[in-house]
Amino acid sequence: MTDLSSGSEQLQSMNVERVDTDPQETAEWLEALDAVVAHVGRERAQFLFDRLASHALSLGVESTRTSVTPYRNTIPADQQPRYPGNLELEERLAGALRWNALAMVVRANQAYGELGGHIASYASAADLFEVGFNHFFRARTPDGEPGTGDLVYFQPHSSPGIYARAYLEGFLSEEHLRHYRREIAGPGLCSYPHPWLMPDFWQFPTGSMGIGPINAIYQARFMRYLANRGLAQTAGRKVWGFFGDGEMDEPESTGALSLAAREGLDNLFVINCNLQRLDGPVRSNGRIIDELEAHFAGAGWNVIKVVWGSDWDALFSRDRSGALLRAFAHTVDGQFQTFSANDGAYNRERFFGQNPELAALAAQLSDDDIDRLRRGGHDVRKLHAAYAKALAHRGQPTVILAKTMKGFGMGASGQGRMTTHQQKKLGFDDLKAFRDRFRLPLSDEDVEQLKFYKPAEDSPEMQYLHARRAALGGYLPRRRRVASAGLIVPPVTSWGQFALDSNGREMSTTMALVRMLTALLKDAQVGPRVVPIVADEARTFGMANMFRQVGIYSPLGQLYEPEDLGSMLYYREDTQGQILEEGISEAGAVSSWIAAATSYSVHDLPMLPFYIYYSMFGFQRIGDLIWAAADQRARGFLIGATSGKTTLGGEGLQHQDGSSHLAASTIPNCRAYDPAFAYELAAIVDEGMREMVEAQRDMFYYVTVMNENYAQPSVPGGDPAATRAGILKGIYPLAAAQAQQAQREARAQVQLLGAGAILGEVIAAQQILKGDWEIDAAVWSVTSFSELQRDGMAAERLARLGDTPYAPYVTRALAASQGPVIAATDYVRAVPELIRAYVPRRYVTLGTDGFGRSDTRQALREFFEVDRKAIVLAALQALADDGAIEARVLNAARNKYRGDAPAGAAPWQC
Repeated sequence: MTDLSSGSEQLQSMNVERVDTDPQETAEWLEALDAVVAHVGRERAQFLFDRLASHALSLGVESTRTSVTPYRNTIPADQQPRYPGNLELEERLAGALRWNALAMVVRANQAYGELGGHIASYASAADLFEVGFNHFFRARTPDGEPGTGDLVYFQPHSSPGIYARAYLEGFLSEEHLRHYRREIAGPGLCSYPHPWLMPDFWQFPTGSMGIGPINAIYQARFMRYLANRGLAQTAGRKVWGFFGDGEMDEPESTGALSLAAREGLDNLFVINCNLQRLDGPVRSNGRIIDELEAHFAGAGWNVIKVVWGSDWDALFSRDRSGALLRAFAHTVDGQFQTFSANDGAYNRERFFGQNPELAALAAQLSDDDIDRLRRGGHDVRKLHAAYAKALAHRGQPTVILAKTMKGFGMGASGQGRMTTHQQKKLGFDDLKAFRDRFRLPLSDEDVEQLKFYKPAEDSPEMQYLHARRAALGGYLPRRRRVASAGLIVPPVTSWGQFALDSNGREMSTTMALVRMLTALLKDAQVGPRVVPIVADEARTFGMANMFRQVGIYSPLGQLYEPEDLGSMLYYREDTQGQILEEGISEAGAVSSWIAAATSYSVHDLPMLPFYIYYSMFGFQRIGDLIWAAADQRARGFLIGATSGKTTLGGEGLQHQDGSSHLAASTIPNCRAYDPAFAYELAAIVDEGMREMVEAQRDMFYYVTVMNENYAQPSVPGGDPAATRAGILKGIYPLAAAQAQQAQREARAQVQLLGAGAILGEVIAAQQILKGDWEIDAAVWSVTSFSELQRDGMAAERLARLGDTPYAPYVTRALAASQGPVIAATDYVRAVPELIRAYVPRRYVTLGTDGFGRSDTRQALREFFEVDRKAIVLAALQALADDGAIEARVLNAARNKYRGDAPAGAAPWQC
């Protein structure tokens, strides 16, 4: 048996205890404070306390106060408001929900053991949710009244309980519950909240730990942004986030806490402190509630602790000496979990038996009474008081730390057990005990068959359930699929004419994008909906002109005189500013982008966000959040700027991106493009806007742009519609290539495919091949290897399944050409390899595999072998392999371009 005294001694050794040298004086001070509280009130006492602390500091007396308060409820029992609900009916409903959630998981795993699922999480969180559903969560009214509808981020492992409630409410059928985690055939239910899989139900994906908390904060911030800009009424809405204590270890969970406090957001977190994660205690040798209290309070949050249930109130009132708080202070979470896994007799001996004072407090309690002492997170009255206090607290975010038991009610098979998170099945005796504990009207046969329980529609329970939701506006979660109205996209000529008729002017595609964005911001309809987002790189991307044009959003405005006030591009902050400047936080910036990109659903307000960032710090750094955006059906532009491993130049290994397009290709509703020219970029942005905010299709665009200046041609002549179609499909021939193809001679030919910044090297290689070796080379601009791959896979599938087959687009495009195909990109070779199966002839790929380097663009392209000479050699090698040229031509080219230099190690070799 564990000796608590040893742990107590260790804890005491960490804190030097002060000796009271004058107990009488101490007593007088305490009595004076008691008198102030009794006769004037707690607010006056707090004022005096703060003044004393301030005066002590002025006298050089250092404060030893911490942000950790005693291990008890923040709200005293005598300050709790009257509970407004029918406790008996709510308890019956909660019992039904607990049973159906449990039965759903157990049934699924009895039939198919690999399905998984979680029982213990909802068992610990049920009361946290039910107090919200019955008294606080306001739904968007059926008529869509502006400013209505709370946003709730649900703890993902508790999703069976949310399904159980939707079943009682009538949104889900018993057939849905029977198909928990079986979505392929029939009306199934997904494992966790996934809007992509249940688009009418779940609003926010929270299944990957950490993404829920940061998204909840930035969602609340975006609501304030919309309100301050006069675009939406959001003041009456609340963002609730329900998360687990173990999840708070994720950096994303706590990384944005200071933003919520700094901007005075009124969002609300409820942390389910059941003290246990999958493998064991969250803080076995400490107390997670203390740690979280210090963390949130230090970040500027209002903290409300709900540690003990009403059963403890009488014990606290009789405890004049503070014996309970001293015992709690010396008890760590690992021991609290052991207490929760054992019965009243054990807890009498091991907790209340620590000293005579505690034993005396428990003397009037039976072992059953001790067993029924609940934690605060299982007491609806305590939770209601905390929620009410949190909602009344304005101008500061609030966190409620609710202590619960993992697997509450699961008895010996699961409550407080180390393995409870993995519990998928319960034995017959445990199921009967669960039924009896929650007083469910189920026979033994019903229990054995795991029959779902739904009270009759005219029963008091069901009438109460529907009445409470009617009083709060309706049911939730519910998700809007499309906005009431889309946006009319202005013609490309109104914002991108300069790109269509560039006539060889030099600029980077990054600068072209900024010019397009600047023009779009001036459009009467679309302009106000554009949300430029940067993570402290606006000046890098040439966006400083927007500071003055539309301003940087700040809820405080500008309380200082900026140093550069006299300049044309001064740093202008404004409460109605349009730019979201997120500082050095890619996770925060993409969370803002997600909030804006899903505004059409959350707020019935289509927005058009452009998040512009170093492309290396996108999918590689925040890929999980981008995947969640895809799940949430986000619509907007992710702009990977300074892209390409050799194009960024001197920044080196950590900054040079050669793989983001590979990551983007794995996300089904992400359309990824790597345009080389401004007119290509204009076509892509135009199509993206039309698809996302006009046609309201659930997709988002990833577009890479470069910081290399080069001559920008105008749209090729001939057939502009065909050129646009090719740009959007992923490949089209350049005008020079078309001309050469028309003048075919009986000599070797080769097809050169280039993407992004390397297209310039490909065009140069075409000229070298013709000038030095009399070989005709056609040049193709590839704007998207991933779009071509998807088209090819679709064609393959149709042919395999016996449907009417068709040739992939890239196959058709290259069909009339001759010679081997060479593809060169500024990305790893796996990117152009995406289309190998659909290229009808010999196919050679060049890419930038390996670690980046700091050097000039020319040196980097030579090093990674994607420069014009490397492309020429690859073309000649392929022609020689095909027998189209003699080997001596290839050898002559090697001598000309490489001399006697040895091959050396490949860039990707380590």
